[in-house]
Amino acid sequence: MSRQARIEDDDEDMDQGVSLADLPTDYDYTLPASSTGIAPEKASAVLSQFERKRKAAALAVPTDDGRVRTRLRELGEPMTLFGEDAADRRDRLRQVMLETATDDGNQDVDMSEADGQNAQEEEFYSSGSSELLEARKFIARYSLPRTKTRVLSQKSESGISMRIQSKHRKAIKDRLAMFELAGSQIAGDRAVSITRFAPNGQSLAAGNWDGGIRILDVPNLNETRSLRGHTSMVGGIAWRPGATLPASDISEDQVNLASGGEEGAINLWSLNQDTPIATLNGHSGRVCRVEFHPSGRFLASASYDTTWRLWDIETSTELLIQEGHSREVYTVAFNTDGSLVASAGLDSIGRIWDLRSGRTLMILDGHIREIYAMDWGIDGYRVLTGSGDGFVKCWDLRKVKEVGRVGAHKHLVSDVRWFKGLDNVDSRPSVNEEDVSKPRKSGTFFVSSGFDKNVNVFSADDWSLCKTLSGHSANVMSVDITNDSKWIASGGADRTVKLWGCDDGQGI
Repeated sequence: MSRQARIEDDDEDMDQGVSLADLPTDYDYTLPASSTGIAPEKASAVLSQFERKRKAAALAVPTDDGRVRTRLRELGEPMTLFGEDAADRRDRLRQVMLETATDDGNQDVDMSEADGQNAQEEEFYSSGSSELLEARKFIARYSLPRTKTRVLSQKSESGISMRIQSKHRKAIKDRLAMFELAGSQIAGDRAVSITRFAPNGQSLAAGNWDGGIRILDVPNLNETRSLRGHTSMVGGIAWRPGATLPASDISEDQVNLASGGEEGAINLWSLNQDTPIATLNGHSGRVCRVEFHPSGRFLASASYDTTWRLWDIETSTELLIQEGHSREVYTVAFNTDGSLVASAGLDSIGRIWDLRSGRTLMILDGHIREIYAMDWGIDGYRVLTGSGDGFVKCWDLRKVKEVGRVGAHKHLVSDVRWFKGLDNVDSRPSVNEEDVSKPRKSGTFFVSSGFDKNVNVFSADDWSLCKTLSGHSANVMSVDITNDSKWIASGGADRTVKLWGCDDGQGI
């Protein structure tokens, strides 16, 4: 009976002079008295059973199956029974611990302190090293001024009239529709798994399933160097921020490039030798993606061992092993300020982490298939995710929710890159409100690649499709765009790297 029907019946009974106290009610959860036919001893037994279950639920029982087995053995019980899984074993340990406490005559034992020694041994966090503490301090000092500059820039841009904004963005869409195939090059004997432009846009690194990395010049796509160091599939490639730029203080002898391989190793490369200058070991599974922190000092890596890790490039030290995903972690990305990092993987869940505190700020829960790609916008609070469900979704950290989606591809989305441009906060160390007279181009569009053999270009304003770039004869594995927007590069399972641009060789 519905609640409204009960209320109506109660009102009718009240009109007839019947007391509600004389009526049975399903809101009364008190055990019935003996007048209802249940003996007092049986009611007492039920109460005892409830109390026993309450105490059992309050027991501190290890979550690690190895510790559960050890504790059972210490209590003289079999470590495992036929057909028993980890959850059943944990429940059995709880019952044994409860019986032990009862046999000792301690009926009123504080169950939060039962098995206290084991509870102390079971930690739900790992103590950070002094190196991690210093890294967190460095990241806080690095990111706060950049955040202030970005917010000031966005405040200035908010004063630009809508008429100018609309005209500016329409012109960008018109230019994006002009992109066509400009060049193609075979880059190995197996699939090209990852393509990434150098910061100056004049070189392109292409990783291959055969373990090799080829450096190609742009726009001719001629091979200038071949890097060998991985024994199997290259998953991720990242250029160090500032590398190859004329005014950069990073020389060609220093770390300019990082890559991750299926064997679990991360190689650091200079531009003056064909072998790694350092190798970071620690992952026990395939390294799918690597990404440099905007400062260039740290590197994040996503792996099939269900963790992403943070490394100090200057000392080759592993600073952080971050758990939190239930399955393989496939991708990782820093926001432009350097304060946040996003991770996602085969559990279909994304997470945004605060590097300064280590806390999870937002969970990106909405895809129904694995997440293979993600990238931050230049605004610092929006992030894109690409999934095996064919969708690219946009998540807003300020609103803590999904704010946009597009059915980007008919099949799996393998990569997504948001155009960040040259006019980002790095090129504006001090922004005044008078400095911004027109809208910036950065953040106005993004590109995606998919297993439908296409590269798609989308507007970031209304999520409309601006251009479909068709030319690959097999699945497209990755995509990237230069900071000056002149070139889009893609790598595919057809073993080719393709370059896309406008006929006049200019960007948007």
